[in-house]
Amino acid sequence: MISDVVSDSSPSSTSSPRAPSRDGVGRIDRTERRARRWIATAALVFLAAAALLPLAGPAPLDLSRVWARQDPDWSIFVQLRLSRTLLGLLAGGALALGGSIFQAMLRDALATPDTLGISSGASLGAVAAIAMGAYVAAGISGIWIGAFAGALTVLVVVVGAATRRREMSAYGLLLAGVATNSVCWALVLLIHSLSGVSQSFAISRWLIGSLDAMAYRTLGAFAGLVGVVAVLVMRRAREWNLLAVGDAWAGTRGGDVRSLLRFGYVSGSLLAASTVALTGPIAFISLVVPHVVRVRISADDRVLMPCAFFFGGVLLAACDALGRVILAPAEIPAGAITACIGGPYLMWLLRRRV
Repeated sequence: MISDVVSDSSPSSTSSPRAPSRDGVGRIDRTERRARRWIATAALVFLAAAALLPLAGPAPLDLSRVWARQDPDWSIFVQLRLSRTLLGLLAGGALALGGSIFQAMLRDALATPDTLGISSGASLGAVAAIAMGAYVAAGISGIWIGAFAGALTVLVVVVGAATRRREMSAYGLLLAGVATNSVCWALVLLIHSLSGVSQSFAISRWLIGSLDAMAYRTLGAFAGLVGVVAVLVMRRAREWNLLAVGDAWAGTRGGDVRSLLRFGYVSGSLLAASTVALTGPIAFISLVVPHVVRVRISADDRVLMPCAFFFGGVLLAACDALGRVILAPAEIPAGAITACIGGPYLMWLLRRRV
């Protein structure tokens, strides 16, 4: 009996609570390896989409002529399809990452830039610019200026409404965003109804959301903005994980909740506003992709955010490629295809939550 007690209390006992078990360490290592594999897989799929999707179009390209840089195949590949694919990859990634930020902030799988009014504010500014005929201002697209101005206005209004005594709550952000979203879309409909025939047609087409060929200089600026914001957001993944448990928990673990909420709202707003300015409002990417990654891959934001970025870009670029070929030579806007995918998925998601 004594020998049993001695043997149980000996330093060589594996049941000591101070030392992690081999099984526990093994599980941690397997989890880390699995996370790295998923991120690497998502990045490879992203690169493969950048190489393959430009080949999709209403007419096939002669790859030998493209490789030899002979027109018109070379010009079609580089100036039209490649730039459009890169825009889709960046825009889809920005929307999905923005959705994952807002879902982490509000701890709600249905939270998106649309929910918090950012997309509607950018749309209102762009629609106002189209209605006034301000297509170019100081050498810059008036639609882009209007979109950024609208998003900035909504950002200031929502943050101001959600802040009380220098404290900002996620619940306040949600309520202020929903209210602002309703007002912005009402104003969009009002401007649309009062516009002339040509402006009304341009507004209708822009509101569908689509991808077009774009100058590489503009793409470079957009990629720089998205890249910087994405790196800053992902570097704070540990804090997003703490926030998912609760504001109080994050505060007790050294997180500055107020600063994190403001940083997240501004970062998500920049991603959404810059994307809407270039593509128009494209629905459901920011909702569907983060939720699928969370359910199928990992809820850890260190894995979720990079995977959502890569898979979101692939989804939007693939939808655009599908729209180019499904009714060729006519094109279906990418926003219409994402809505056809996201709408049924949202109904299924709501059915599961009820």
